[in-house]
Amino acid sequence: MGAYILRRLLLMIPTIVGIMAISFAVIQFAPGGPVEQVIADLTGQNQGSDRLSGGGGDLAGGAFNDETSSKYRGAQGLDPDFIAKLEKQFGFDKPPLERFGQMMWDYIRFDFGESFFRNTSVIDLILDKMPVSISLGLWILLFSYVISIPLGIKKAISDGSSFDVWTSGIIIVGYAVPGFLFGILLIVLFAGGSFLDWFPLRGIVSDNFAQLSWWQKILDYFWHMTLPLLTLLLSAFATTTLLTKNSFIDEIKKQYVTTARAKGLNERQVLYGHVFRNAMLIIIASFPSAFISAFFTGSLLIEYIFSLDGLGRLGYDAVVKRDYPIVFATLYIFSLMGLLVGLLSDLIYTWVDPRIDFERREV
Repeated sequence: MGAYILRRLLLMIPTIVGIMAISFAVIQFAPGGPVEQVIADLTGQNQGSDRLSGGGGDLAGGAFNDETSSKYRGAQGLDPDFIAKLEKQFGFDKPPLERFGQMMWDYIRFDFGESFFRNTSVIDLILDKMPVSISLGLWILLFSYVISIPLGIKKAISDGSSFDVWTSGIIIVGYAVPGFLFGILLIVLFAGGSFLDWFPLRGIVSDNFAQLSWWQKILDYFWHMTLPLLTLLLSAFATTTLLTKNSFIDEIKKQYVTTARAKGLNERQVLYGHVFRNAMLIIIASFPSAFISAFFTGSLLIEYIFSLDGLGRLGYDAVVKRDYPIVFATLYIFSLMGLLVGLLSDLIYTWVDPRIDFERREV
């Protein structure tokens, strides 16, 4: 197992480099880069923008003349020296390969540089947004698995019964309703909309959180998290429940289950002594994607609806504003975590089913 883990860790290096290289290449051809963003601000194309506060603001006094620069859209009439200063400030005065090599060398040391437009280091921004993403992702993973696995097992055992039918109806409706729409409904009903005003709409804690006692802090935290978690849990538990049910049904129909029953084992021994380990393998296989979705990608709309400032919102804003240090840093961190969680899933495989031996398989 040690050799397998080492091989997987070594394979992460070219995988990460490949992901970053493809993304970096695509970015080179994407219109509206940071230089063009500053030019648009200076020429009035971005009304009311604050993008110059941390990036090109110190260059706002650049001179205008009648010379034309065709390299960037909207740069007609701007001094070429001013454009060159912008390129140097954002690092675009160097060849792409040199910029990519320097970026990867910095990222290996977890040096993500500074944001183009926020006037602060990228790592500080990520750490600042991390509590929101951890709060949403950790609880959603925990609640969805705690609810979905027992419910899926119960549905598999009672397949076709009235319990299975009405719970399937609820699950299908929950899966079909978009999470953001359900979130809006919760706001209307319980967060100062047209009916009740029971829950807050902004942040994960109150402004006076530091002055509260420890038990009041716990209550305040969950008071803020109730509606966002309910919104995310709706679709998360539906998917895992159906996956668990179908996996258990497939295993129950296999020959080894019939053999176990013929040996005189009761249903509980058959279910949890034989079926459970095999049926859980597919649930474990889906864990990496569920982890990444819960922590980062799946909560973007929820963060906007409930005014939560997490990593999903940070990454989206960075893409819109072409804040490349944040874009590449979040991509690097997400990819690295996804690969590590994938390795963890394989290790859990061997724990759940010791018959699996990755040492004897080609990576």
